[in-house]
Amino acid sequence: MTTASDAMGDRLRPLLPAGLIEKKMFGGIGFMLSGNMAIGTTAKGELLVRIDPARQAEALAMPGAYQMHMGARPMTGFIAVEANGTADDDALNRWIAYALGFAKTLPPK
Repeated sequence: MTTASDAMGDRLRPLLPAGLIEKKMFGGIGFMLSGNMAIGTTAKGELLVRIDPARQAEALAMPGAYQMHMGARPMTGFIAVEANGTADDDALNRWIAYALGFAKTLPPK
């Protein structure tokens, strides 16, 4: 049975560069760059994007974007994106650029 998380993962994989490591995390899928989570899916099948916290307000202004929470705690630097913000590959590619642009600045783990 395909889950909502798997469906978003299937959309992401062909758009991501080679070399990212895929891991199960947060009830969804995470794609790691040098050991750092860059982008992934939530258990509900929404996009999960790790961004530069300095760009969080900019990212939250984009369609479908909202602050990711772990329980009641907001996760600074993590944005979830509803379906209306990931309707086509152009939208996904914009989020991928946000995520990879920030992940490349992080030290390898």
